Amino acid sequence: MKTKLITREGYDKLKTELDFLWREERPEVTKKVTWAASLGDRSENADYQYNKKRLREIDRRIRYLTKCLEQLRIVDYSPQQDGKVFFGAWVEVENDDGDIKRFRIVGYDEIFGRKDYISIDSPMARALLKKEVGDSLVVTTPVGDATWYVNEIDYGK
Repeated sequence: MKTKLITREGYDKLKTELDFLWREERPEVTKKVTWAASLGDRSENADYQYNKKRLREIDRRIRYLTKCLEQLRIVDYSPQQDGKVFFGAWVEVENDDGDIKRFRIVGYDEIFGRKDYISIDSPMARALLKKEVGDSLVVTTPVGDATWYVNEIDYGK
């Protein structure tokens, strides 16, 4: 089960995508389907078949986004969070080998297409919650336990 949290930026991005699909892309594809259907035999009409398939994909994404946006809870930054890791934080961690990773803890729907975002539901994010700079944490991975140290916490990027 995914946690139904999202940052303000993530919510705005999903809302923008929904508006684009509903107001621009869907009407354009609908016109193409109508035009292709008017040409006659639909069984051998590649324009009709492709655009009809694309219309189904758009409608599926619109339904998903509409349902998703209704259920998600926006979590805004609060000054009380300073100094500790909470939802929306940019965190820099380092392990014993000197490997440094920097990422932001966000909702599930925000991680796609971003290598510097991790889901609040990930083992790393769960282990990081409420930690402070200098704290160590143990993350259980398929390879075994890994120890990381919190180097930096930032909410303002």
